[in-house]
Amino acid sequence: MKILITGATGYIGKRLIPLLANDAHHVVCAVRDKLRADKNYAEEDFIDVIEADFLKPETLHNIPKDIDIVYYLIHSMSNSSKDFESLEERCAINFRNYIETTNTKQVIYLSGITNEDNLSKHLQSRKHVEDCLKSDVYNLTIFKAGIIVGSGSSSFEIIRDIVEKLPFMIAPKWLNTRTQPLSVRDVLTFLHRSAGREDLYNQSFDVFGSEVLTYKQMLLQFAEVRGLKRYILTVPVMTPKLSSYWLYFVTSTSYKLATALVDSMGVQIIGKPSNINDLLKVNPLTYKQAVELAFEKIEQNSIVSSWKDSMISSGRLRNNLHKYINVPKFGCFKDYKERKVIDTDKTINKIWSIGGKNGWYYGTFLWKIRGYIDKLVGGIGLRRGRTSPTNLEVGDALDFWRVIYADKKQQKLLLYAEMRLPGEAWLEFKIEDGLLKQTATFRPRGLWGRLYWYSVLPFHGFIFKGMINKLVDV
Repeated sequence: MKILITGATGYIGKRLIPLLANDAHHVVCAVRDKLRADKNYAEEDFIDVIEADFLKPETLHNIPKDIDIVYYLIHSMSNSSKDFESLEERCAINFRNYIETTNTKQVIYLSGITNEDNLSKHLQSRKHVEDCLKSDVYNLTIFKAGIIVGSGSSSFEIIRDIVEKLPFMIAPKWLNTRTQPLSVRDVLTFLHRSAGREDLYNQSFDVFGSEVLTYKQMLLQFAEVRGLKRYILTVPVMTPKLSSYWLYFVTSTSYKLATALVDSMGVQIIGKPSNINDLLKVNPLTYKQAVELAFEKIEQNSIVSSWKDSMISSGRLRNNLHKYINVPKFGCFKDYKERKVIDTDKTINKIWSIGGKNGWYYGTFLWKIRGYIDKLVGGIGLRRGRTSPTNLEVGDALDFWRVIYADKKQQKLLLYAEMRLPGEAWLEFKIEDGLLKQTATFRPRGLWGRLYWYSVLPFHGFIFKGMINKLVDV
């Protein structure tokens, strides 16, 4: 079958694509920016990449008419807009209107469990999107999931941050909220096996794990898997705003996402039983099994996707990445350095391993201080780290940078700063004519931008000189 994946660069989409391609389906990946698509797709016979933005109906003509099945995986969990419900509605309506002009027989939508009367704004929006997607032309299959647990998922990474950093915690009362966590492997199985199933047409199913747990129980079970002893005291005095700040400072999440999570975590997420497990032959993993499986993937350095690489975790970027590839030349301050490369392969590997747990090779403590300052002023800080310790793809988060261009064959890496700045910043590494050329570019915004550059200039001389020396030092 010919299958369209929307949200193809997202956490679920990136994991679903190879499953469908391995079945010899022809997979069409719809992305807003082709630069963010996996470069390996170009070498696959069964995978095509097209650009389409469902908020811009004029871009949807790129979608083939001979599509059989579509996966709708578009969400905006931490959209910075106050009107995100309207954006999600427009996106769904534009999608429906265009897909009704194609040969599509089935649309499969991954939503959230919405059985409570008092829903968060994001869950209300998910429920409304279900109504917007319904059609008399194609058949709609809806899967509603709660907390998704897997390597790189937001819930997994946030719980990991909390458990591994805090031996004792005074936590908000929403830790007593009940939920049914589901392994990402099971989510993918439901989605994968539902393609083309006529017995699932125009039906909605809650999909959930085998246990009902509170968030507190999830934290404690996570600690057991990691061999850690943790103590948790829940208090009723934390307001939603205080809870959001608590999550923001303790974990790698942004404040906007922390606010959305706190809003959602106060709502019990319990699914309605159905026969979907029997129909698709799924036996959901327990929470501990899901956590153990996630750490297997982490230890093997085989994390396919991470919420941190999604643009929803972006501190600054909201538009297509290609707009930032051309580094400005005028009205900018630059710190340029070059060194002769002794061993090209080793230098390239060092560049592609920069940041995260590897640090920045020189003056890492100063990078950490800059990260703490950024966090204090509402930025993302250094806590996002990186998804893979040795591999970088366009769109990946790298501490408080975003990868704009990464090509080992061209021997060039370009990063764009997402920390709070009175301006814009780029950091480029490029090997040409046997020289490593390292350029930090800053385009100031007003007087404050210029004062900022001159205030950090002494540190730049120290950090960037040491960093380039380490990169070529064999």
